[in-house]
Amino acid sequence: MTAREKLMAEAAKRILITDGAFGTEIQNWKLDEAAYAGDLGLTHDQKGNNDILALTKPEVPASIHRAYFEAGADIAETNTFSANRISQADYGAEHLVHAINYESAKMARTIADEFEAKDGRPRFVAGALGPTNKTLSLSPDVNDPGYREIDFDHLKDVYREQIDALVEGGIDFVLIETVFDTLNAKAGIMAAIEASEALGRDLPIMLSMTLTDLSGRNLSGHTVEAFWHAVRHAKPVTIGLNCSFGAEQLRPHVKTLSNLCDTLIMVYPNAGLPNELGAYDEAPATTAGLVGEWAEQAQVNVLGGCCGSTPAHIKAIAGAVAGLPPRAIPVPEVRTRLAGLEPFTMAA
Repeated sequence: MTAREKLMAEAAKRILITDGAFGTEIQNWKLDEAAYAGDLGLTHDQKGNNDILALTKPEVPASIHRAYFEAGADIAETNTFSANRISQADYGAEHLVHAINYESAKMARTIADEFEAKDGRPRFVAGALGPTNKTLSLSPDVNDPGYREIDFDHLKDVYREQIDALVEGGIDFVLIETVFDTLNAKAGIMAAIEASEALGRDLPIMLSMTLTDLSGRNLSGHTVEAFWHAVRHAKPVTIGLNCSFGAEQLRPHVKTLSNLCDTLIMVYPNAGLPNELGAYDEAPATTAGLVGEWAEQAQVNVLGGCCGSTPAHIKAIAGAVAGLPPRAIPVPEVRTRLAGLEPFTMAA
């Protein structure tokens, strides 16, 4: 069985659970700069470089992976959101991109296999690719709308470097998440497709969009429907939403995707909205109750958490949806569907 077939088989039986936040969990360790930097001899301040902990304090991400699996997670996301050449340049650690991704994937794979061996329940590893801090669709200079800091081919190569190392470490899927710019996601998709061709086997893609306002658009202006039409050709094994908002705010957009997409729906919202100090206060039971409504209405296949979520949130979500049937994947009628900022469906 391929990873895609294995995931689809499990998702046909029940609602699956992915893990929760890493960044906010790492903050709980209250690490100082020396702990982040280790003995790598880097010249930049490393505090806040969560991804590098795979090399300098591996017990930290390892303990978080274990906590989420113990809470009921079926899928682990690697701690590699910023483990790319562009983001690591801020820390002078570009030369460590391969090592960070390889070690992060290997760690998640080892722990996932350990938990699967205990109870026989399949566990999966998704290699996380963040959006970077660059955008292909928008100019960072208000006085020069045509200016771009990077181009498509450069970003594709950045993602390919990351994907190759994650595959070497043992991931099942490439998770292109927190997509604020659809063109950035397309660079990630192209990199994953090229990596798949080089491997000579299927390398399934997971896609997760993030909304920048309550109207349901990302930063590059696409609605959730337009986003789906723009990426459906990549045959993602999951499509969905994460970050930006809590479950309460995502409700109408989850329903839209659920009715539209002929693949699995994966949603992992923040634990509510941050308070005035930037912290997340939403209780696990509250989050579980909100996402549980989607499950009761058979709108989702995979649930988890993003910023502010904890193992307690994941345990509550797993408990709330246990025994509920998963969403059935619809079979859309054959039409030509195109995407600008809005979706466009041609008449038959």
